[in-house]
Amino acid sequence: MAELWELSAEEAVRRLMSGEVSPLELVDASVARIEAVDGAVNALPLHRFDRAREEAKRLQDVPPGDRGLLAGLPIAIKDLIDVEGMRTTYGYPLYADNVADRSDPLVTLLESRGGITVAKSSSPEMGMMPVTTNRVFGHTRNPWNLETTPGGSSGGASAALAAGEVPLAHGSDIGGSLRIPAAFAGVCGLRPSPGRVPRTHSHRCFNPMSVQGPMARSVGDIALFLDAMAGYLPSDPLSLPDPAAPFRSATTPPARIGYVADIGLGGVEPDVAAVVEGALAKLDIPVEPLALDFGGMSRLFSVMIGHNTLIERADFIAANRDKLERVLGLLLDYANRLTAEDFIWAERERAAVFQRLSQAFEQVDVIVMPTVCCTAFSVEERGARVDEWSESPPPWFQQCWGTVLTSCPILAIPAGLAPNGMPVGLQIVAPVRREDMAIAAGRVIEQAVGSLPAIDPRPAPTP
Repeated sequence: MAELWELSAEEAVRRLMSGEVSPLELVDASVARIEAVDGAVNALPLHRFDRAREEAKRLQDVPPGDRGLLAGLPIAIKDLIDVEGMRTTYGYPLYADNVADRSDPLVTLLESRGGITVAKSSSPEMGMMPVTTNRVFGHTRNPWNLETTPGGSSGGASAALAAGEVPLAHGSDIGGSLRIPAAFAGVCGLRPSPGRVPRTHSHRCFNPMSVQGPMARSVGDIALFLDAMAGYLPSDPLSLPDPAAPFRSATTPPARIGYVADIGLGGVEPDVAAVVEGALAKLDIPVEPLALDFGGMSRLFSVMIGHNTLIERADFIAANRDKLERVLGLLLDYANRLTAEDFIWAERERAAVFQRLSQAFEQVDVIVMPTVCCTAFSVEERGARVDEWSESPPPWFQQCWGTVLTSCPILAIPAGLAPNGMPVGLQIVAPVRREDMAIAAGRVIEQAVGSLPAIDPRPAPTP
């Protein structure tokens, strides 16, 4: 029999609802697993074990059907949003001792639906790097090879899932932060449509770039977690109405799948493309090659992330530049050079990109492409991978930042393993607000290629 930490979230909830397992047993199993493996992985540095056990005991006195959708399931929350009574560092030494006096609305929603927060997952400063390291907690490592990065910025979430520390983990995405770590650590991550998952108040509340979303080890678990996350929040001006039907019911497979090897922004490594194409070759659904050119997206994304920086963080970065990651100062320098003409061009170009994508969806139901152009690299590697910012973001995750501004829901799932033994991901782009189509397509592909299990952390292979 599988250990409790190996169970899918769906199976764990089934057992919770049937009374085969209690919330306290699942919390204890998660705590034991964190204590056993997180010393090597460093994914969940902030713990809430005693309060999680108290909440589990409280839920045990509630009939299973009244506990909410997650029914007492342990979850992890990314260290970019507040959990009452827990340290929230946002990855900064400046906030190393900051304790939240109340929870983010999403945390409150998840806990009202039966989720039990056991820990917070590590993130880089502001979530603004594609790897997960910070000067509060250090490097988070990839369980598939502890000498490699799990990606970022939701790398603590992906590493915790891959190592079986929690069955579900919250993440966020502004340029690939749900999908890069999903690809590198062999798990699933969904960037939902803006407004699908409620966001807390910020200066950028009308900006659709930054979203929160679910991470898990299977597509079914993603659908379950999205159902627990989704809902209307009046204080979020982009918030969408409650879904008409559960995302768990999204099972109708796509009739036509489009495949884009490269969206025109940079090369995808041959081994990565081969794994993704091999996964699609296993399907019984027609796969149509598409020529989808987002060639202007490099400048477009740069202008829009610069715009976001000026609105949300310019004063903070300017005042604390010598205390922050170098890339944040470089990004501010770039943003300060932007002009009104740049912003006008960007809005027009974004509309043109969306129209080209809409035309592609007249030919196919969903579009599949490699998630990231490479497999996970060394946890120590920085330079052009992480630290540098010029007129464009790093090209190795261009498939992620290159699709953000479409506002389409995008589901990243494992496609298999590369010859070096590391996970490779593919991502499924669905029409705007059609998370159900992304999930249904993900189910079909996952059925053909399989999901990757939770694993014990692995040292680097011997040369």
